[in-house]
Amino acid sequence: MRFLSITAFFSALSAFALAPAFGEPEFPSFRAAPHEYLKRTPNDAFTQVLDDIHSGKAKLDHTSEKAYLKSLMGTLGISPSSQLLVFSTTSLQLSRISPRNPRAIYFNEDVYLGWVPGGQIEMIGIDPQWGAITYMYDLPRTETHPEILRATRCMNCHASSDVGGAPGLLISSVVPGPGGGSLDAFRQERTGHGIPFSERFGGWHLTGKHGIDEHWGNLTGELSPAGLRKIANPLGQSFRLDRYPVATSDVLAHLLLEHQVGFINRFISATYRARAVLAGTVPEIAPPQTDAFLDAEAAALVRYALFAQEAKFPSGGIAVDPELSRHFLSRAQRTKKGLSLRDFDLKTRIFKHRCSYMVRSASFQGMPKELKARVFHHMDLALRVDNPLPAYAYLPAAEKRAIREILRQTLSGLPKGW
Repeated sequence: MRFLSITAFFSALSAFALAPAFGEPEFPSFRAAPHEYLKRTPNDAFTQVLDDIHSGKAKLDHTSEKAYLKSLMGTLGISPSSQLLVFSTTSLQLSRISPRNPRAIYFNEDVYLGWVPGGQIEMIGIDPQWGAITYMYDLPRTETHPEILRATRCMNCHASSDVGGAPGLLISSVVPGPGGGSLDAFRQERTGHGIPFSERFGGWHLTGKHGIDEHWGNLTGELSPAGLRKIANPLGQSFRLDRYPVATSDVLAHLLLEHQVGFINRFISATYRARAVLAGTVPEIAPPQTDAFLDAEAAALVRYALFAQEAKFPSGGIAVDPELSRHFLSRAQRTKKGLSLRDFDLKTRIFKHRCSYMVRSASFQGMPKELKARVFHHMDLALRVDNPLPAYAYLPAAEKRAIREILRQTLSGLPKGW
């Protein structure tokens, strides 16, 4: 595999981006070759436990909706403290969602669970090669679990241009009206830790100590001749909190979900694009341009993974939810010195060591080997202390060394000599 030098890379990238002969590349649909998403046998974390759920081997509590939900999360390794409550009608279950009956979201790195009281369970597992695998099903009322089938209709939104055209995750910020319907929307087609806080949380409850003054959380709206009038909608004002496993929609959970959605959408979309180019199904990108294309993809992924342009934190920082922090840190892979990519800062940024813990996730591990090798190459360049790249001047030398040490000791698949 040939890597371009820094000078050659930027020269080739400029030529690739500006050459009028190629135009805008047209990538094949996720349904078409070489992907053929709907024909693939998924290998995501939820699909892997389906047999245990159907057979009863997975011990689920059917005594109530909340009990079932908590036992399902236990089976999947999801903490109830990851709970986020959204009251805008941004789901297939929109008829059930309102400020009086928020939808709950729970998650870890590779599985995302949605639930509306009185409604259905929504599941998304992230397959390393194929991205989001979606399921929806009614809560079983007996211990005999009905067959759970994939909900491919979810792809109408979850593989739209808003998420890069590949099966990914959705996260929105809207101003809902009194019934939950959207009156205004923000940050459309954009996800990730770079979104300013002033554009986040619309239609969501937001709890915890954070000092974020400008945001759209905990609000509904009303249109009038004078414009949009904001109406406060505090957590628990319009519904009973005891219907949910926990009484929070914590700011830390919001930060983690936003980062993960941005990571997954970028890496899964890049995987689909790289697969198409390597298969020769993108006529605008012939073999002479493949190296520059893959290098450009890898460079952009590394910028995100190393938290470039992270949104500015409020003065005074953000306080952690103790239970969510405990569960999150319990999944840490640590070096001999005790360092981890999961260590929080929360004073001026999310993490102490600004390299995403999602490098251990399915969305990272499933990249084509040609793309993954270039990601490691560009990450190696970004973390160099001698002859540092100006684009990574925000990372002090000590932090670069710590990140490299963590990756060397905790991440499998690093190239020899990395």
